[in-house]
Amino acid sequence: MPTSRGSCTGSGVLLGLTFAGAAPKALIFREPEDILTLGALVASRLFGHDIAVLRLSADEYDAVAGQENATISAMRLRAGPLNLALDPVVPSALHLNETDREFLSGAHGEAVRLAMEIITTMATVQGAASLTDVTRVHIDGCIYAGPAFLVFARRMADLGARVRVPTTMNAISVDHANWHAQGVGEEFGLPASQLADAYVEMGAHPTFTCAPYLLEDKPVPGEDIAWAESNAVIYANSVLGARSIKHADFMDLCIALTGRAPRAGVYLDENRAPRRVIDVALPRDFDDAFWPMLGWLVGQAAPDRIPLIRGLERTTPSRDDLKALCAAFGTTSASPMLHIAGITPEANLPPTADADHLTIGAAEFARLWAGFNQGAAAVDLVALGSPHFSAAESAAFADLMEGRTVHPDVTTIITVGRGTLASIAENGVQARLQAAGVKILPDLCWCSISEPVFPPSARVLMTNSGKYAHYAPGLSNRAVRFGSLAQCAEAACSGQASSALPAWIARFLG
Repeated sequence: MPTSRGSCTGSGVLLGLTFAGAAPKALIFREPEDILTLGALVASRLFGHDIAVLRLSADEYDAVAGQENATISAMRLRAGPLNLALDPVVPSALHLNETDREFLSGAHGEAVRLAMEIITTMATVQGAASLTDVTRVHIDGCIYAGPAFLVFARRMADLGARVRVPTTMNAISVDHANWHAQGVGEEFGLPASQLADAYVEMGAHPTFTCAPYLLEDKPVPGEDIAWAESNAVIYANSVLGARSIKHADFMDLCIALTGRAPRAGVYLDENRAPRRVIDVALPRDFDDAFWPMLGWLVGQAAPDRIPLIRGLERTTPSRDDLKALCAAFGTTSASPMLHIAGITPEANLPPTADADHLTIGAAEFARLWAGFNQGAAAVDLVALGSPHFSAAESAAFADLMEGRTVHPDVTTIITVGRGTLASIAENGVQARLQAAGVKILPDLCWCSISEPVFPPSARVLMTNSGKYAHYAPGLSNRAVRFGSLAQCAEAACSGQASSALPAWIARFLG
């Protein structure tokens, strides 16, 4: 495969495949790739499950891909007439300071030694010459996507792992305090909560949100951080101007234990410049559905490079609009950031010399609308909060539901972080939403929710999230409808989604 894209969770999924005896024997990449590479590294160093990982030049990759079989040994790749020498990854050229060397020597314990060994190996893979200090970490590996995640966390905790920098936690897979009462079975709820507890035991803060940029303490421009969770990384780089590559699950903990990360990728000024310029034809009188749709389309148009979006200079997107855009972008692009001319803080960076040019117009929006609305018109679940809703989004939905109630055949759920829940409880928004029949769930998010919290009887869900519209068919095995927040409120009250193309897209098509 050329590279990977999407969720940072892929490293843990690969580790789980090794435990199940279903992992690939080898992974062969053409482009830079960190997430699956890290999963293979953890499988080998901590658990003795070896997966060969190769990165070839474009010509070598194309030649190997044309063969029916390949044989890989420690030093050679043979495929048909090809006989390629392999160079092992050796971090000998990496500059380490005295503390780094202490970590590697085991002077600070076995967990830290393993963490630094993984960091230095990945730094070499990424072409880093040195490591950088980070001020904060966001853990993505606390989502229970299978037993491998708990096995890893428990192994590190039992080895005495403790974080050295402030560390927040992603949404988890259960409402930590209420999963028993919600009918979640012990076979899932117990390991999911134990996984969260393991990270708290190691010193992480139980923030349990996939939107750490909504927390009161957020990164500032130029700050080196180490975040996992793809939407958070993209938002931090693009909107806040902080610096983090898209760290894979497990790498996040390794960095939290050491406070050190490979100085590579978008930690470096020269790697933050756009390599594709995308001109967007701006429709008139568009609604909030425009932003997640644009993010998805831009990601599809720039799956492997940082884009500069032009044409939005006269718009004034809210932080929540940009949140929706960044999250949807992360579902279709492997890039850790984007620029929006006139809006994001580094949009004046000159494009690279090899930057190319694309356009996005009405036809692309119309096709995506059709693709996002494959479900029937009858809706029985409205799913909001992917990424977690902010206090402002919660208030906006409460305004839309004022004087109305959720239809008896529809379940309407908003997922939020604990900080947002405390805020809307204090300002009365939570009570207003609940009076309208809206359920509010903390700790978990739609990408980690499961039955019975996800209503088992639901067949068609509606969301305003481009991220969830992309992932929901595969994650939930349900059909999807997509629309603006107002359209979601209408579906919540009527049980029906409009089949008409939104007026702004219809006008856009002319």
